[in-house]
This record gives sequence, C-alpha cells and structure tokens, in this order.
Amino acid sequence: MAEINLLGLSGSLRSGSTNTKLLVEAARLFGPCKYETADIRFPLFDGDEEAATGVPAAVQKVSDQIAAADGVIISTPEYNKGPSGALKNALDWISRTQGSPWAGKPVAVMSAAAGRAGGERAQMVLRGFMVPFRPRILQGPEIHLARCSDQFDNDGRLTSEMYIRDLTALMKSLADEIAR
Repeated sequence: MAEINLLGLSGSLRSGSTNTKLLVEAARLFGPCKYETADIRFPLFDGDEEAATGVPAAVQKVSDQIAAADGVIISTPEYNKGPSGALKNALDWISRTQGSPWAGKPVAVMSAAAGRAGGERAQMVLRGFMVPFRPRILQGPEIHLARCSDQFDNDGRLTSEMYIRDLTALMKSLADEIAR
C-alpha cells in the first residue's frame, strides 16, 4: 500500500501552539505516514476582494492539499466558546475554491485549550461548521486536551497516558476510515 498522506489544520497560528503540537503528536501516533501542517495564514475573507482578484493562491494551495490528503486532522483552541477566527476564516475561504475538497474525506477533529474542558465547546461548533462540506468526520474517541500547556514534555510529546491512549485510538479509527 502507498504511504498515507495526512494533512493537519491547526486553528492556532501561534508559534509553539499546543494545537499544532497535538496535530504532530497525532501524526506520530498514527504511525508511518507523510504528514504536513497546512498554512492557514489567509487574508480575512472579503467577497469584494474575491470578486476583484479571485481566490488567493495560499487558499488554493490548502484546498489542493486537502483534496490530495488521504485524511485530515483538525485541532482548534477555544476562543469565546468557539473555534478560532483563523480556522473559521480558513474554512470560509476553502469553501470558495472549485470542487469539493472535503467531500467524503476522513477527518478527525480535536481541541486543546487552557481550560478544564479542553475546548469541548469549540470542537462541537467546529463539527457543525464542517457539515456543509460533507466529510466523514470521526465520532470519537473525542480529544479535548485540557490544561494544554501542561500536557507536553520538552520534546512535544504528550505526557498523560489517558490522552496518549485516546489519541492513539482516534488515529486507529482514522486509519480504518482511510482504508474503508
């Protein structure tokens, strides 16, 4: 079988982001694969700008990466009880590209946040945002990484056996869904 191609979308643009670390850890626990984190540093969506200049090249690149990926992993922080504006903006822009890069795509969602709920509300809202795109979103196990800044060692690896176990199970489910 050919090498599996995974794409990660982090809802946090911050360097050292725990959501980005969580994606990298998910790819490691997935097992052998080609993994890349997409760059979603897009301009704010503006329909007038789109009409004048078209879809930005950076947006088209990520749309093409989604289409080419065997599976996508998305991790979002929780800002004001929802996903980050950067992630919502990226989803809005990607929806403007030709074709349907998300349609039928296996997708695993997770969240990492400073609070004790680990971004649970943001993840629930993110799942709703994805409905129009018709991906195959995995139902679990759910990963809500609470107190996220305390969950990684100096090498960026998760330290909690519970999170490692659940993230490994989610990545196994993603592998099974990709093979389906």
